[in-house]
Amino acid sequence: MPHEGFREDKDVNNEEIESYENGLELELYREYRDVVSLFSFVVETERRFYLANKVDVTTHNNAAGDVFFEIVMQDAWVWDVYRATRFVQNVRVLTFKDVNVEELTKPELEMPA
Repeated sequence: MPHEGFREDKDVNNEEIESYENGLELELYREYRDVVSLFSFVVETERRFYLANKVDVTTHNNAAGDVFFEIVMQDAWVWDVYRATRFVQNVRVLTFKDVNVEELTKPELEMPA
C-alpha cells in the first residue's frame, strides 16, 4: 500500500520521492520512540540498529584467523524503514565489523503526588 500522498504514476519527481522517504523515516522514528521503553538493550551493527531484551555476543575466529562476532538477540525490534514487521522473536547476526551493545537505563517509576 503506497504511503499517503504518494502518486503511482511515472511522473514522480525526485522531490516527491524524497518527501515519501522522509515520511517513512518520520513514521519509523515515532514507532521507535513509542517502543524503546519496552527494551533493555540497544545493539548497533554496520547494517542495522536493534532494540532487544536479551543479547549474547560471542567472538569467533575463522580458519584464516580473522575475528568475527555472532550476536544473538531475543525479543527484538529492528530499525528498518522497509520491513513490514519490525518486531522479531529471534535475531542472529554474524559480522566482521564493530558491534555496539548498550544497556538502556530504565527511568524510576514516579509515584503520583
